[in-house]
Amino acid sequence: MQTTHTTQHKNAPQTAGQSKFHPVIQRIFDKREMSPSDIKEFLSWDLKDLPDLTDMKDMDKASKRIIEAMANNEKIAIYGDYDVDGTTSCALLYHFFKMLGTEVGLIQPSRFIEGYGIHPPQIEKGHENGYKIMITVDCGITNNEAADKAKELGLDLIITDHHKDARDEMPDAFAIINPNRRDEPADSPRVSLAGVTVGFALAVKIRQDLIDSGREVASIYPLLQFAAIGTICDLAALNPMNLKIVRHGLKQVPTTKYPGIRAFFTPEERKRGFVPAEKLGFNIGPLINSKGRLDHPEKALNLLITDDDQKAFEFYSHLEISNKERKFIQAEVFNSARDQVLKTMDGSEHTVTIVYAPEWHEGVIGIVASKLVDAFKVPAIVFTDSGEKGIIKASARSAGGLNLFDCLKENEELFIKFGGHHAAAGLSMVKENLDAFKKNMQATVSSFPAIQRTVQSYYDLEITPEEVNPRLLKELELLEPYGMGNQKPIFKMKGFRLDSYDLLKDIHVRWNFSSIKDPSVRLKGISFNYIGKWGIVHPEELFNSQSIRGEELTAYFTLAVNHFNGNQYIQLMIERMEV
Repeated sequence: MQTTHTTQHKNAPQTAGQSKFHPVIQRIFDKREMSPSDIKEFLSWDLKDLPDLTDMKDMDKASKRIIEAMANNEKIAIYGDYDVDGTTSCALLYHFFKMLGTEVGLIQPSRFIEGYGIHPPQIEKGHENGYKIMITVDCGITNNEAADKAKELGLDLIITDHHKDARDEMPDAFAIINPNRRDEPADSPRVSLAGVTVGFALAVKIRQDLIDSGREVASIYPLLQFAAIGTICDLAALNPMNLKIVRHGLKQVPTTKYPGIRAFFTPEERKRGFVPAEKLGFNIGPLINSKGRLDHPEKALNLLITDDDQKAFEFYSHLEISNKERKFIQAEVFNSARDQVLKTMDGSEHTVTIVYAPEWHEGVIGIVASKLVDAFKVPAIVFTDSGEKGIIKASARSAGGLNLFDCLKENEELFIKFGGHHAAAGLSMVKENLDAFKKNMQATVSSFPAIQRTVQSYYDLEITPEEVNPRLLKELELLEPYGMGNQKPIFKMKGFRLDSYDLLKDIHVRWNFSSIKDPSVRLKGISFNYIGKWGIVHPEELFNSQSIRGEELTAYFTLAVNHFNGNQYIQLMIERMEV
């Protein structure tokens, strides 16, 4: 990448020696069976150690064609999916081509009109608009018909994607850059790239080819900010390659020059200098996604490409309004879906959640599926009516280590369209196939051991109240970014008293604890959306169990810092409490 950005985290110990870490951090490494060299690699920020991102089939061919098009002033379009990965991919390549003095068209489909992927009508429209090249980002690997139409019209379709190559044949496109295409090495670290980083890899190759031809091109290091957002929000596996990419992207955010990224952060947040990955996954991602879920994603994309602070504020305000509406709709659909599940429970084992209602909003069924997995600890598939009579569509989310994509593939003869990966998928089918699908999926999922197909209640480490201190919080930052494959550590704790609790808005709980061993050690906790959760013990019952019956309580939690009115304190993010 020709960069000298190898800076370690400012709080990182000088060596990976065991004595350098907080005892809790070292125990986490020990439990993960990480050697000193493993720890060093895990904590590394050195971009020189990245595998060659450009070492993918058709990369050279695509780069040369794009450079030729720029030289001849041929029109180029970027076509991206409507989710966070697709939107950040579009923004990344827009800013890259802008650096090169090349204006590109940006196209995103509507979830409700064109649907996922690129299809012949979009190729025809692109051709009518004079585009000679269309570069897909985060989609295209299963869109054979679009590739055929592009070839017929003489439009060069360059597919960049990271999804499974699932059709009988690959699309007959001009170029296909995808670390998960059938003829790429299955053991390559690049298989974990998000769509946005596949787009970044193309930018790296074009830049290098231009430099080799004698042209000066500025560093594209700032574009890693978009790669970081897309990688975390698309739940890409955080192997050492993605950890480095996200770390360097997040490092730049507090001083970002992009107004659209700056809009997501308050001045106080930027001043702190450290951006946790949770901010991306739980705040930025849902905001970007909200427009694409309810209508069209263009406002989110406009936010990420604008160079005007005032416009960024306006676009961001649109996303906030849209996200509030999304939350309201989502809550209604989730409650309806949960009630539907509860009515079907008859005491037998619940192996997979499959629900359907014609009125559910298509834009939130993916989130609802995830929340149903959280609630019932098994895979969830949520169906609703599509815009086409007699056709229903679904979003599916896995549980445990189950490869849901493979389970669904066994039923693909029932589907009209189908795609995704091991943890999440989407499909559409004729409504009359629903009963057969339910029966088949229950049989398929049941054939796996329960430990593979259910969310297991687990924790990483048991710690004492006395071990929770500012040093631990600071060193937990070293393990960032947290996400798929590098989950935030979940702790188990005993040896404390529940001194008091408060209900907030009737659903959240604020907890106050003290150590039994040393009552001067006091800890605060919070549980969001706790009351009404499936299988939880009510705070009053916990308090009585401890006070009246003298039973010991156990807490399961992650750790965070709560910033409030200029002050900060350690906060236990309580997932569950048990007697």
